[in-house]
Amino acid sequence: MPEPDTARSTVDAQEVAKFEAMAAEWWDESGKFKPLHMLNPCRLGYITEQIAAQFGRDLSAKAPLQGLRLLDIGCGGGLLCEPMARLGATVIGADAAARNIPVAKLHAEQSGLEIDYRHTTAEDMAAAGEQFDVVLNMEVVEHVASPLDYLTACHDLLKPGGLHICSTLNRNAKSFGMAILGAEWVMRWLPKGTHDWKKFITPDELYDLLRQAGLTPVDRKGMVFNPISWSWSLSERDLSVNYVTASLRPERVTL
Repeated sequence: MPEPDTARSTVDAQEVAKFEAMAAEWWDESGKFKPLHMLNPCRLGYITEQIAAQFGRDLSAKAPLQGLRLLDIGCGGGLLCEPMARLGATVIGADAAARNIPVAKLHAEQSGLEIDYRHTTAEDMAAAGEQFDVVLNMEVVEHVASPLDYLTACHDLLKPGGLHICSTLNRNAKSFGMAILGAEWVMRWLPKGTHDWKKFITPDELYDLLRQAGLTPVDRKGMVFNPISWSWSLSERDLSVNYVTASLRPERVTL
């Protein structure tokens, strides 16, 4: 596999280095990725519901995502790739952090899953003409050098009518308190410096960026943490910290 072309990439080398330093801990539910393990059921619920609605799938069926080609860009250790593969999708996981890939590959092999993991970037895959029914872009856009260029690459990676799921963090005082002070400084769920609050994106800003990238936003919901039940849930109204969006690449116009 050729190395990613950093000359035309939106990859932020400093951001990649942060996650490479934690690569071995992806599947440790009590380690540095504990917040993602806790968030995963909420993320998966949203993703599968959006896919089912867009492609007319019955999630109670065996392998309901069979026949769909899905890309998880910024896949990390494969926390989303593996459940998508279990649901029957053909899954490609891509990450700019080279050390994440062998970790993801090994865990998939141990789990008996066939997942195509690649050390590459969204831009390189788009330039190669790769296209997918679904592109997952989860907790990545706040770590790239140019969100618009990155989302444009995600658009190019979608087939017409394809579904793009993007989650990130809102930028306000509450998100600074919870994601930076709370998660990194007080709870120590993440190493200090994992997030840069200035790179957080408001929901309206993200919708605008998605439209500029050629995508059509169709839904957005908050992902809210309940400290009493110690669990996450989706919210129609509370997008104040974590939130997730769904958008579509428009179908081709026929004249």
